[in-house]
Amino acid sequence: MKNTWKNFSKYRFLLMELVKKEIKLKYRRSYLGILWTLLEPILTTAVLAFFFGSIKENKDPQFPVYIMSGRLLYSFFSDSTKAAMKSIRTNSAMIKKVYVPKYIYPLSAILSNYVIFLISMIVLFLTAILFKVEPTIYLLQIVLPMFLLLILALGIGMMLATMAVFFRDLEYLWGVILMLIMYTSAIFYKVSMLNLGHKAWMLKLNPLYVIIANFRCAVFGTPMSNMSLLLSAIYSFGSLIVGFLLFYRKQDKFILNI
Repeated sequence: MKNTWKNFSKYRFLLMELVKKEIKLKYRRSYLGILWTLLEPILTTAVLAFFFGSIKENKDPQFPVYIMSGRLLYSFFSDSTKAAMKSIRTNSAMIKKVYVPKYIYPLSAILSNYVIFLISMIVLFLTAILFKVEPTIYLLQIVLPMFLLLILALGIGMMLATMAVFFRDLEYLWGVILMLIMYTSAIFYKVSMLNLGHKAWMLKLNPLYVIIANFRCAVFGTPMSNMSLLLSAIYSFGSLIVGFLLFYRKQDKFILNI
């Protein structure tokens, strides 16, 4: 563990530069640049609120905040895991030429998207003010789901980065899985609409759902569910351990497949 930390410290400057590079490349040909980080959630939320807000169960005047609080977390998870999945193959030329710890590439892909996600939080809090969502002491809890979201994305991202080297079709498969995750994360609908009754526990099998649920508790000023918090911690740190173990065991074979 000590050697791993020393190795990470040695390359932390490179990690920071890669994060900056990823952010610049994402908006390289965009006229508005980083402003799209603020505009995209506004436009998406406006469309979703218009269509889904007409449903009887969604007549809550604060429903746009409900949508945005789920959409932002899902967008980060989706974008970061897809970027991590492609990171090893995207940087294959550098991997073949110089030695750099290979985990730096998926890590930088995820952290760059996390920086963008943090910037987009500005829009959420402005929207909350606009729709009169009053901040409470429970808002301080928001750091927990945000941290667990990063851990979950990192764990899943490391798994995907490893498997994508050997299984190229994973990119298309993950797109389908992400769609399933989105529809079971209660982003643009409320769970009460589904009338699941005692079957509602099935949604908690989705790691992103429990994180979003806790995040919304913090935003709307209600206590977090201890069970959801426990589940999200298990999902997040479990995926992180599995992801790094899988990556560590397979990384020496990357050079033969990229």
